[in-house]
Amino acid sequence: MIKLKSQSTELVLKVTCTATGGIVAAITSFLWAKNCYISELNQYDDEINERFFMRLVCRVDLKDFDISLIREGFTDIAKQFDMEWQLYDSSIPKRVLIMVSKSDHCLANLLYRFHKGELPIEITAIVSNHKDLRPMAEREGIRFVHLPITKENKREQELALLDLAKETDTELVVLARYMQILSDSLCKELSGHAINIHHSFLPGFKGARPYHQAFERGVKLIGATAHYVTSDLDEGPIIEQAVQPVDHADCAEQLVSIGRDTETIALARAVKLHCENRVFLYGNKTLVFK
Repeated sequence: MIKLKSQSTELVLKVTCTATGGIVAAITSFLWAKNCYISELNQYDDEINERFFMRLVCRVDLKDFDISLIREGFTDIAKQFDMEWQLYDSSIPKRVLIMVSKSDHCLANLLYRFHKGELPIEITAIVSNHKDLRPMAEREGIRFVHLPITKENKREQELALLDLAKETDTELVVLARYMQILSDSLCKELSGHAINIHHSFLPGFKGARPYHQAFERGVKLIGATAHYVTSDLDEGPIIEQAVQPVDHADCAEQLVSIGRDTETIALARAVKLHCENRVFLYGNKTLVFK
């Protein structure tokens, strides 16, 4: 067994391909030959669609380790099984751009968890269509970019956002209660790289003041859904959901407060799962190895 040291490099390998025999054996044998110690392995076979998914974590204890050598060597196995695959160095945080409007609870929670080391991210900028949360960003020493939206300048500002994302090498955009509908073209350009959060009720309530609508209907369960952004409003592939029971004693403002909690929890979990490379986009849904 390889002796593990504190300076070991931890790698995360994500693989999906047609389900067949020999996949796990080929991957693990290759990694062992490259002095990689496998510390975690999760796999799933979708028997309906005959699709195989795997997330593997391994450590390498080699001086002057070069991840490109693993990538180059893995190419032959990937071709053999016609794999879609990604290999990540888990010590490198994801570069994340956060978008907000006026509500601060999701942003505050993400910043808190970031400072506590709970999220493997580096925040590249905070973007808003309002100036309300500029002081919060400036207190944290994070770049704040104000991109006000009107009907006339919507596409222009979306292009400015894309330019900013490119300039900062942003890998993930997080809509932390950003209250603007993204255009179809922007959704396509951010596909698989943007996460949104919204309330989720049984039954569902759309439009203004959803928690007050829920109060009027006497709901017994409220929650929040974090999902990838698509052109279908609030209907993208779901990453994480949070729910809490409520009853007749909870007034509308209490529902709003409980709703804020569920939104922060679901969004933070979704960001963490994505940035730890635990999520596979699979058609209109996700597969998540927790």
